[in-house]
Amino acid sequence: MRRVSRLSQVAVAVASLALAASACGKTSSEASKEEGGKEKDSGTSSSYKGKGIGLAYDIGGQGDQSFNDAAYAGYSKAREEFKIGGVDMEPGDGESSADKVQRLEQLAKQGYDPVIGVGFVYAPAVAAAAKKFPDTTFGIIDDNTVKADNVAGLVFHEEQGSYLAGVAAAKASKAEHIGFVGGVDIPLIHKFEAGYVQGAKSVNPKIKIEKRYLTEKPEEGGFSSPDKGQNAASGQIEAGADVIYHAAGLSGQGVIQEVGSQKKWAIGVDSDQYKQKALAKYKQYILGSALKDVGGAVYDLAKSVVEGKPMKGEQRYDLGSGRVGFSDSNPRYTAMKDVVAAVEKAKKDIVSGKVKVKTVP
Repeated sequence: MRRVSRLSQVAVAVASLALAASACGKTSSEASKEEGGKEKDSGTSSSYKGKGIGLAYDIGGQGDQSFNDAAYAGYSKAREEFKIGGVDMEPGDGESSADKVQRLEQLAKQGYDPVIGVGFVYAPAVAAAAKKFPDTTFGIIDDNTVKADNVAGLVFHEEQGSYLAGVAAAKASKAEHIGFVGGVDIPLIHKFEAGYVQGAKSVNPKIKIEKRYLTEKPEEGGFSSPDKGQNAASGQIEAGADVIYHAAGLSGQGVIQEVGSQKKWAIGVDSDQYKQKALAKYKQYILGSALKDVGGAVYDLAKSVVEGKPMKGEQRYDLGSGRVGFSDSNPRYTAMKDVVAAVEKAKKDIVSGKVKVKTVP
């Protein structure tokens, strides 16, 4: 069960925010307060008048060891560095679009700035809330369709990090047979597949690649069902794959657990999954992770608002920016000099423009 308050110094909730939480999702941390209920001195420049960061999680919520946890890391870093408050809110089970709108509007009404929706599912809600609160900066991860002067679309070249994952998988595979597990069959996750397949085939054009999407729609649990991920990975291993890359959020825990238990190679996504406590039992089998620095994007947006120069419009991160990449935390990976060299060469070729990575399978 998730904690109701992770960062507050006292367990005093803002009444109206708690009311919103009961209607459209759990509040997982309240604005930092001093004893007696007073706000801390922000320690920021006098130009920043906000109450802190408002963060609304995607499906799976905090604890997914991937996408949402990456956002939380950036949220925490910004709060600590800029000495500002913040509230991070969980999605409700089976919630409607109206619930998302209410959540974002309540955060803005309470004075949080920026207010960030973690995931493309927040696009309609961000559009509605941004229109109602033009003086608040809104951010949305993985979407650039909301066009407003107070909205920043924080998007990534996921296909580039996935290309590196494909290179690593093909070089590490002894069976010349690898796998891909996508959480939901949507264009965003197709980018991960496209890059992965292209990267693998750049190493071995004849490599065999298993592909599986867990669900057709997000609400069907593709990003939040470790059991579905485990079953998909089991099938791909049975078919002969010895390296499996997932882009499946919380469902990816099941992928990694199954792959690790079978002593094959897993490749994580978004966060450096080798370092995650929930996966410590299997970390020696995590070859690496295709990094997508969602936390860095959250931090960047918060910094821009605190400094009085809010980001707006599309903000796209790539390998060159350092917000996309491939982790090398596992000593077993760094000992594979041929794999490391191939990944580094691929990275340089993408950054230089020599290699163009596909976004569609």
